[in-house]
Amino acid sequence: MSRLLAYTERVVALVLLALLFPFLVIVAGIIYLLSGRAPLVAHCRVGRYGARFWMLKFRTMWNGERGTFGGFIERLAEENVPEVKLGGDTRVTSRFAGFCRKYSIDELPQLWHVARGTMSLVGPRPMTVSEWDKYYGPSATEVLRLNPGISGLWQTRGRNRLTYRQRRRLDIFLARHYCLWLYLRILGHTLPRVLAGRDAC
Repeated sequence: MSRLLAYTERVVALVLLALLFPFLVIVAGIIYLLSGRAPLVAHCRVGRYGARFWMLKFRTMWNGERGTFGGFIERLAEENVPEVKLGGDTRVTSRFAGFCRKYSIDELPQLWHVARGTMSLVGPRPMTVSEWDKYYGPSATEVLRLNPGISGLWQTRGRNRLTYRQRRRLDIFLARHYCLWLYLRILGHTLPRVLAGRDAC
């Protein structure tokens, strides 16, 4: 990615965060009221050139009992995730949380990572360490030449309906053919799919 595009992304992310701030506060408040837990969670992900970072998301998984508030952000250990989610994720027990996941509202805190330069608006899927070791590995190191993205080819070609093999293939294709035209095309396909809530679990 050119320096100009990277700089533009960071500015856009900051502007979006400023505009969305009241909405983000409301979402965080509702999650806290429903769960009694920190509204933001962080998972360790593999970033550019293999650097690790804690990726933020709104909490969408909790059991029926209210927890004890321990701060606004909770770092979570990696979980076993099914390779393909054929239906609604049974770990999501709140309708509001399900709504947030369906329309990717839970991903909005990742704009902070774009503003900091550790993520991009468009890039390969941000993976956990175990996902990288199990499904990608050394043969896909070219994927790590790019910042992970909030959106990418896998998000516009099936999202959670895809297997890890399919996601890997799309991420490698993106890394090998990354250019402004592909970047803009992915952005253009992202918003309609998000607003339609397609292929989300």
